[in-house]
Amino acid sequence: MSEQNGNVSSSEGILPVSRQPQRDAAAERRANYPYRFPKDRRRMGGKFGVDENARRLLRYFYLERRIGQGLGSWTLTIPDFEVKLETGRHIFWHFDAARRLRERLFEQEMRLPQIDGFRDPEIDRFLDELLSAEDTPELLVGIHLVVGRALETAYRHHIDDTCPITDAPTRRLFKQVLLDYEPMLEWAEQAVEAYVEGGIDSQRLEQWRWHVQNLLASIGGVSGADNRITSPTPLRIDSKPFERGVIPCRDSRFETFYNTGDYNIADGSPRYEPGTYEDTRLRFIRTQRDEVDAIEAFGTFLWDIRFKDFQAEYDLARITWDEARHTEIGHQSLLTAGYDPYEMPNRLTSSTCRGPMEPEYAMAEINLFGEIGVLKTIGQLISEARNRNDTLLAHISDYVQADERTHVRKGQHILKVMTTMGMQELELRTRELFTECLVNLGAVKMDGDLFTLDRHEIERLVGE
Repeated sequence: MSEQNGNVSSSEGILPVSRQPQRDAAAERRANYPYRFPKDRRRMGGKFGVDENARRLLRYFYLERRIGQGLGSWTLTIPDFEVKLETGRHIFWHFDAARRLRERLFEQEMRLPQIDGFRDPEIDRFLDELLSAEDTPELLVGIHLVVGRALETAYRHHIDDTCPITDAPTRRLFKQVLLDYEPMLEWAEQAVEAYVEGGIDSQRLEQWRWHVQNLLASIGGVSGADNRITSPTPLRIDSKPFERGVIPCRDSRFETFYNTGDYNIADGSPRYEPGTYEDTRLRFIRTQRDEVDAIEAFGTFLWDIRFKDFQAEYDLARITWDEARHTEIGHQSLLTAGYDPYEMPNRLTSSTCRGPMEPEYAMAEINLFGEIGVLKTIGQLISEARNRNDTLLAHISDYVQADERTHVRKGQHILKVMTTMGMQELELRTRELFTECLVNLGAVKMDGDLFTLDRHEIERLVGE
């Protein structure tokens, strides 16, 4: 470094023009200032300019969006209660990460249609192979222990490598995302351990992990900037393309039923006098526990309408998390009410009908019948619970009511993304399809003539 008139030249070769009296005066003012605030230890400089930063963020956005969609495609197929609940939660966490990345890309002057329209065939092929897992343990290994861990590492490295001053918003973004990643990946590690301890072949899982890891390396890793290796062969999707499941699965702890929507019929005899407060209370709690079928529905919709509209996908992801919470609410409330939750048969009627159905009709059943049906009656239930000092039911139903109001409102936009049909035509066709399904299941008896159930019967037999 050269000096001239007491000034040190900068790295760009531009000499600063500093006046000594002003420097001395500034030093005196600082010395006399009474407050000693924490020093800013950050230093200017980082590995990424705006273009490289945006390239990486766009790739991460796409991976988060695709992982959320992919987990949605498995919600019907996952049998294990805790894993289905956690998956409902994780779907939203991935989509919330995608939302944050999308907003940051927009701040850096990338148009939203450009962001939402981004596609990467290599990532698509990778994800289809990952979703072709043989079972849930393999899915968790691929999604969490390979891709999730790789993204976590990439986000931490990005925080370290980007400029802490000029790119502070990106660093904050990743720190917020990692708040969800840490418990999610820790849970996944423990869940895989539980599968192995329960008899799942650890060698098979390790072979699958190695296969997925090498496939990810063959496309440059999650950042796309890593050295590429040769893609492993064969891939499962080369012989059988991935397709989402249509049959709802439950684990062996549950007794399930699908040929009725009435808990009293499924139980063999009523536990309380039908129509009483006690009967209504228990039915409401059980219905929340059985919102596991709503996790399946909204997760499946995410897959079925992928790439049509990001906001609709995001709203579906959030509703899926809400339904996972409702399931937890019901499960915990049964415990609080003195039951073993697994003694209560689990209703499969809704998912059995909706699983193979086109998304617009399945969504219409939930939004136009199920959720609106809940809102018609839940206010009275809350009032009666409060009058009876039933703090448990008053507490949970208050939160459920707030959620359902939000779901009905968001559902209107989602339906518009799913279909161009008018509401009257959509409602009629939905009632026809659910009538047909319920008749085939034996939940409704036909007495000769064809008929279509009215909306109140649909609400009662398949309602949420």
